[in-house]
Amino acid sequence: MTRRNSCDHCPGSHSGERPCLASATAKARSWLLIEHPGPWPVRIEDLTDPAPIAEAVRAARAAGVRPQLIRRPGRRRGVPPVQVYAGYSSGDEVWLEGRELADPAELAGLDLRALAAGRRPGFGEPVGEPVLLVCTHGKRNACCARTGAPLARHLASRFGAFVWETTHVGGDRYAANLVCLPHALYYGDLGPEEATAAVEAYLNGEVRLERLRGRAGQPEPVQAAEHFLRAHCSIFDVDGVTVESVTGTSPYEAVARARGNRYRLIIESAVQADPCGSECSEKLGTYFVRDITLLNTAALV
Repeated sequence: MTRRNSCDHCPGSHSGERPCLASATAKARSWLLIEHPGPWPVRIEDLTDPAPIAEAVRAARAAGVRPQLIRRPGRRRGVPPVQVYAGYSSGDEVWLEGRELADPAELAGLDLRALAAGRRPGFGEPVGEPVLLVCTHGKRNACCARTGAPLARHLASRFGAFVWETTHVGGDRYAANLVCLPHALYYGDLGPEEATAAVEAYLNGEVRLERLRGRAGQPEPVQAAEHFLRAHCSIFDVDGVTVESVTGTSPYEAVARARGNRYRLIIESAVQADPCGSECSEKLGTYFVRDITLLNTAALV
């Protein structure tokens, strides 16, 4: 495994050794990606120029849609035209629409209420190819620029126009971060080899468990249950596991379905002591599976 240098303030990070299981952002289900080469403010809701993009970002947040500013790795084109993607990543029916805007003021015509509800707004053409986002938001966290920018260039050299740099995706401590849309699969603590393998798996309709943070839009215990059942059953198809329910607090009881079978999982949460080294005060949570039991239909009645 390729090893990366750690951040100066977080001695143990970016080594491939820190737990990133079940750490994808739990709230993002609807997405609005807007091309903007920068500069990017610390928080994109503080963007002021261009005004139409700034207004679209704030309107999206108010509607419950996750906005991301995107740009091409390396040499960047001036805008307009502005590439825009709208997408939904929850459940089995995921989708992306894309469109180039001659004038960013056209963003005002996007039906954000429909997008937030998971309905195609018809703002652009259906996109059949993945969109791969690498966080390079240096003003938000220096590690994202230092580890993310080289990773974005590497992936662009392999996967071309699928790859975009993006603003904060959540979980700076896991930089370099990759998000694979439309399924919103999060990977963290990536070097070139791990990222390439993750993208190749996604292009084949699969997930790769190594460095998988989880799927956005799901509560963390749900992400953990899906991960553990995939590992237990060696199921890597993107839609191969469905978590039907999670109840209780740690230990959680989850019921999940895979290959026509149902399973009960007992999962506990824990806090990692000194996850980044003794100089880091931040404590990170992680999950452990205590039991996986195959259930039959009668047992669920």
